[in-house]
Amino acid sequence: MPIVRALLTRLATTIVTLLGAAVIVFFVIRIVPGNPIAMMLPPGATEADIARLKTLYGLDKSIPEQFWIWITNVLQGDFGTSITTRQPVYDLVIGRLPATLELSVMALMIAVLLGGTAALTATLYRGTRVEGGIDVAGGMALSLPDFLWGLALILLFGVLWPLFHISGRVSPSLGFDFHSNFFLFEALIRLRFDVVLDLLGHMLMPALALALPLAAIILQLLKQSLKECMHDDYITLARTKGYSETSIITRDALPNAILPTLTLIGVQFTFLIGGTVIIERLFSYEGLGNMAIDAVINRDLPLIQGIVLVFALLFTLVNLLVDMTYAALNPRLRHA
Repeated sequence: MPIVRALLTRLATTIVTLLGAAVIVFFVIRIVPGNPIAMMLPPGATEADIARLKTLYGLDKSIPEQFWIWITNVLQGDFGTSITTRQPVYDLVIGRLPATLELSVMALMIAVLLGGTAALTATLYRGTRVEGGIDVAGGMALSLPDFLWGLALILLFGVLWPLFHISGRVSPSLGFDFHSNFFLFEALIRLRFDVVLDLLGHMLMPALALALPLAAIILQLLKQSLKECMHDDYITLARTKGYSETSIITRDALPNAILPTLTLIGVQFTFLIGGTVIIERLFSYEGLGNMAIDAVINRDLPLIQGIVLVFALLFTLVNLLVDMTYAALNPRLRHA
């Protein structure tokens, strides 16, 4: 079947992509100047101490030998040990990954809600001042990068009008004992809505900062697709049957116009995950992106390699899911 064949092809491409990402990050971070071992030792450390740590972390071997050892261990589920924290990289990454995923999914939901609603409203009031105002707002949202939106939100809702938390992931004063790292999902399952509100209060501003540029992109593409559909024959037929303009847009035009937007959302979602690196640092959010910056500052090679590999895996899996969803929803591809 074409879909099965396409799925197997994409899976093979995913494996090659992950291997390429592993090779690039491994060799690049070893070319960058700096000695991670020197950052671990006090100023009076001896050459014997340096040699012992190099042997412990395998840095006394050639770079190809180091890569072979590392990739072999990764295939066995061992990502190595962090140089700065002396903890397994796998445990560190898995511990922070849920926070980044929750933040990214919330940002995506906000972007889809804002962008989709704005596109439908602009299409309904096309040719009026409402559409012009929405276009101006979309242009403003797209003109500023997410970290500038983050700074603006901190100034507005964290300093001038303190409505939301500007740092952290959850308030320690709650005293809530989490059993997993998916804090929001666990709080919902356990019906602790006070904890849910606190988590949302911490997540809202960073998620909104990530969502605004993506919402503007969704607005532009979906509105253009809807406008093109509004000139098709089946829309004219719906009008002759007396359906309201709102019903025509949401029931007839939207299902046909949404496919290109779904593809865009999937592709942009990968960039949104990457954007969490700066946003998490800005809001002191305890996610994978914040830990990535610490790893780079400390030249924690095993931790950097593990984080980049996880990000690469997320990107490829999201792209694979988007391609398969598009093929399933598009009958021309499904029956090709």
